Formats: sequence, C-alpha cells, structure tokens
Amino acid sequence: MKRRLNNAGFTLIEVLLSIAIITLITGMGIPVYRTFQIRNDLDIATNTFTQSIRRAQILAQNMENDSQWGVYIEAGSIILFQGSSYATRDADYDEAFTTPDNMIITGNSEYIFEKLTGEPNTTGDTTLTSIDLETRTVTLNEKGTANY
Repeated sequence: MKRRLNNAGFTLIEVLLSIAIITLITGMGIPVYRTFQIRNDLDIATNTFTQSIRRAQILAQNMENDSQWGVYIEAGSIILFQGSSYATRDADYDEAFTTPDNMIITGNSEYIFEKLTGEPNTTGDTTLTSIDLETRTVTLNEKGTANY
C-alpha cells in the first residue's frame, strides 16, 4: 500500500514570486499616482483661484459692505479680501484657501474689482506652475471674465 503525501500550501519560490510581482506592480504605479496627484493639485488651485476671482467680482458688484473686493494669490494661499488693496485690506473679511507650497506663481498676483461695476483695476495673466513644470494660465480681461 502506497501512501500519498498531502502537499497543501505554497512553496517558498511561489511566495517569493508573488512578492516580486506585487513589488513590480507597486513600483510602476507610484510614479503614475504622483503625477496624477500633482496635476490634480494644479487643477484644484486653478479652479479655486478662478472661483475666487468670480466671487470677488460679484461681491464688488453687489457693493457688499460698500467696498471694493479683490483676490491675492501667492505660493501656499489664495485670499479673497475686502478693500482697495491687499496691503490695506480689512483682514476680518478675508477668505483664505490653501494651495500646495511648492507651486510657483508668476504674473499678476492681485486683482481688485470696482464696486457696482465689477470691473477689474488690473487685467492680465497669472500662471500657476507645478513642480513637474506643468502650467495653467488664468487670464482676466477688461470686463472681469477669467479664462483658463
């Protein structure tokens, strides 16, 4: 009578091969995820900046608190403020939004809107650049329309 051995389980080679495949898949996925995250951060910052511009214009047109309204952008933050300039603003009315600190901001950093008309004092471009050197440019025209 011959006995059969019951070989249940995995061999060491099978376990090592499974670990190697999982490591390879993870190694290929991390750079893709990082690129996706950086692009997503850039898109969110661009949308937040554009929405802040639109909100400042609406607040100025509605003569909220009988004042001008504006937007200031710098690395790490976007600030919607009340006043004729960022330096002389009433900080009690600030609405601050955070952005990634490693984003580079070039071009105009401050836009002020006239009360009642909502027309901007400054027009032009603001460019947001990610650490991967991908850019988004927001353009504000003389009517206060922001395009990107």
